[in-house]
Amino acid sequence: MPELDPSDPNATITPGDGGAMSLATSDAETLEGGPIPGGTASGKARSLWSDAWHDLRRNPVFIVSALVIVFLVLIAVWPGLIASGNPLSCDLSKAQEGSQPGHPFGYDAQGCDVYTRTVYGARASIAVGVCATTGAALLGSVFGGLAGFFGGWWDGLLSRLADIFFGIPIILGGLVFLSMVTSGSVWPVVGFIVLLGWPQISRIARGAVVGAKQHDYVQAARALGAGNSRLLLRHIAPNAVAPVIVVATIALGTYIALEATLSFIGVGLKPPTVSWGIDISNASNQIRNAPHMLLWPAGALSITVLAFIMLGDAVRDALDPKLR
Repeated sequence: MPELDPSDPNATITPGDGGAMSLATSDAETLEGGPIPGGTASGKARSLWSDAWHDLRRNPVFIVSALVIVFLVLIAVWPGLIASGNPLSCDLSKAQEGSQPGHPFGYDAQGCDVYTRTVYGARASIAVGVCATTGAALLGSVFGGLAGFFGGWWDGLLSRLADIFFGIPIILGGLVFLSMVTSGSVWPVVGFIVLLGWPQISRIARGAVVGAKQHDYVQAARALGAGNSRLLLRHIAPNAVAPVIVVATIALGTYIALEATLSFIGVGLKPPTVSWGIDISNASNQIRNAPHMLLWPAGALSITVLAFIMLGDAVRDALDPKLR
C-alpha cells in the first residue's frame, strides 16, 4: 500500500486502504477459536431441538437406552426374528424343566417355552405403554394447554376435574374398573391408564403454557393481531411441548410396569394374551421349584422399564436449559 504524505492536502484515504476498517477486518481474521458457543459452523445459533439432539448424541445413557428400546420395539413388531416357536404351544411332559438345547430359558408350569413367551410378551407390554402414553399425552396436553392459555373459569374447571382423578388410587381403580371388563385384550387396560394418566401431563402442559404465553414474542404476535388459535399452535405450543415429551417418556416405562402389575393381580391382560405380568403371576407360586420361570419375564420387564426411564432422564437433561 502506498504511503500517504501528511503534508499533501490532496491525499485521500479510500475504503480498504487501512484505517479502522482494515484493522477490524484484520482482527476478525486473526481471532482464535471457533464459532459462537451454541452456534453452528456458519455462525447461526442452534435451536433448542438441534442443541438437544447435539447433546443426546454424545450421551452414553441415551445411546444405550435407545438401542435397547429399538431392539424391544423390533421384537414386539416381529417376534419371529429371534423366536421361531409358538408361545401357546405347550407340552405338559416338559413342565418346569430347565434349560435345554433350543430352549435356553426352560419351560413353565404348563410346558410352554419360557424363551418364546418372554419374546412374545414384549408385544403386549410395548403396545400398552405406547398407546397409553400417546392417549394420555394428547388428552393431557389439550386440556392443560387450554386451561393455561385461557385461564379463568376454564382453568378452574379443568384443574378441579384433574384433582378428582388424582384422588383415585391407581391399583384400587384398576380393580374396580377392569374387574367389570370381560375382555382380556390391551384396549381396556389402555383406556384405564389414559383415564388416570392424563391429569399428570395436564398439569405439566398447563404450567408450560402459562410460562410460554408471558414471553415477549407472544405479546408481540398478539399486538400484531394474531388470533388465539395462531398464538396457541404457532407460538406457544412449540415452546411448551418439551416438558410434556420428557414426562411422557418417563411415564411410558411406568405404564408398562402398571400393566404388568394389573395383569399380575388378574384384572389386566388375560390369557390367551401373552404378557410378562401373566407369566410372572403364574411363576410366583413355583419360585422355589423352578426359579427360571420367574427370572426371565421379570428380568425382561425390569430392563424395559429401566430403559424408558433412562431415556426420559437423558431427554430431560438435554431439553432443560437449567441443567446445562
